[in-house]
This record gives sequence, C-alpha cells and structure tokens, in this order.
Amino acid sequence: MTHDYGLDPRRVDPEYNRHGGFPVFEAAQPGPGFGRFLTAMRRLQDLAVSANPAPETWDVVADRVEALVADLAPYEAPEGEGPAHRVPDLPGAGSLLAPPWTVDKFEADEVRLRVTFSRYHVGGNSAVHGGVLPMLFDSLFGMVVHATGRPISRTAYLHVDYRRVTPINVELYARGWLREAQGRKAFINAELRDGDDNLLAESNGLMIQLLAGQP
Repeated sequence: MTHDYGLDPRRVDPEYNRHGGFPVFEAAQPGPGFGRFLTAMRRLQDLAVSANPAPETWDVVADRVEALVADLAPYEAPEGEGPAHRVPDLPGAGSLLAPPWTVDKFEADEVRLRVTFSRYHVGGNSAVHGGVLPMLFDSLFGMVVHATGRPISRTAYLHVDYRRVTPINVELYARGWLREAQGRKAFINAELRDGDDNLLAESNGLMIQLLAGQP
C-alpha cells in the first residue's frame, strides 16, 4: 500500500524555508536494487550481533565489508539526496536507522504501523532493547504531525511506559494520534501491541512547531 506522507510542508508552513535544519524530502525512486540492498543489510545487522564463526572468518568478512564501503563511498550524498528515509514503500521508508515499520493508515485521526523487530534490536534475553522503542514512537509522532497537517515540529519530550516485554521476530502493531493541540504545541499519544492485542508499551509526548530561524 502506498501512502503519500511526504507532502510539501510549505503548504501549511509558509516560514518553512527559514527553519534552517530540515531539507524538503521528496519521494525517491532508487530502483529495486535498493530494496534488495536494505534487506541484505538488515540481515547483515542481525548477523553482526549474533554470528560466532571461527576467528579467521572475521578477517575474511571484514575484507568484503571494507570493499563494499569502498564501492559506496564515492556516492556519499548530503541529507535529503540519498534514498534513505525517502522511499515510502520500503520498511522504515528505506532507512536502516529506523525499525522496519510499514504504514497501514495515515489519516488525521490516527497513524497505524506494522513493525517486526529482529536480533539486531535485542537488549537481552531475546527482548527488544528499551531504547529502540522511543525511536519507533518518535518516528510515529512525526508522522502524526504530518498526517494532521501541522507545521514542521521537533520533539520537546517523549515518555514511554513499558508494559510487557517486546518480542522479536513477530509482527507488532503501533498506532499514534493527536490528543490535543495548543498553538505551537501538539500533544501526541501512541501505543504498541502484539497480535493478541496485548499492550507492550505506550508513549506520550510533546511536539512543538519550529519558529522562523530555528533548526
């Protein structure tokens, strides 16, 4: 399912170009090879934190990774020019930083995501690291801001309550919604549930509209 959550923010924020820090992100079309690359890199991240080969194997794979770095280094581009964060049809919008979420609903009343965490996200005892969930919620808060048509904003605070252990390798469901708006302030709530509708974590936060000149 394709979602247009890359609307030009200048439609709702005439001062956008004076905020200084955010480039205007437009959807990228890097071709199918980029999707394959992301899938392989996500698997590589899992293996990087779980593989336990013979010691000599690390030198072999390090050579191959260094060769890959050398292949890509000449194409390093500024923020907003590379495809990462700019491919809505790929998990996490094509970003390896973000947990691999997929948008199911992007409307003013709520934003819904599906997300599956993997070994790379483990903090211990096969549970997702507690620090990963605020990243998911923060991304969701930003989507809610855009879905409600509010001007570009930054996170002022984000609070998370952990209700149950968050598992890996199972599909989970997140939703976020605007609880209240007061001028520049947008108070947002969000929650993460499993397939049995158990509440795993919930979050609330404040997003504040940037003023002219603020990065």
